[in-house]
Amino acid sequence: MSDLNATAAALLGLLHDGPKTGGQLVAEAGERFGAFFSVTRSQVYRELPALADAGLLRLGKQGPRSSQQYVLAAAGKKAFKAWLLSQPGPDHLRSPLILRLVHAGSLTVKQRAALLDTARASYSADLDAARAAVKAADDPYGKAVAEFGLAHARAALKLLDAIPTG
Repeated sequence: MSDLNATAAALLGLLHDGPKTGGQLVAEAGERFGAFFSVTRSQVYRELPALADAGLLRLGKQGPRSSQQYVLAAAGKKAFKAWLLSQPGPDHLRSPLILRLVHAGSLTVKQRAALLDTARASYSADLDAARAAVKAADDPYGKAVAEFGLAHARAALKLLDAIPTG
């Protein structure tokens, strides 16, 4: 497993802080990565056994309700470091909202207004969360990422304001 995919790398990075179960990894990914990198429960539970089979993780303590902790192995640390040092390639934006906005002309005025209202409420909540994340950031890297989240939420709201409802 020399070429890590982004999800596998994200999990290895989260495990640098110590052993975690799949559920803990899903929750921490949501907190640490926010909206800029989504990690689904199914992705986590698909990646963990593959990373363990590749020798990048080892099994830790068995937890309650058959939850399994995973521990970062030395090979996992090395693979993660190699991934960090590799070229990231282009970013790809996959936004279900933007895809809908591209086709918003096919909606009725009422449907388009409902789409915009729902998206505006969601991004307003994201804006509030991003402001809190900026204040709570305790290192320059986390702060920079939180500020990116803030700028992203502001940009999305600006985009929504530019879409005609009538």
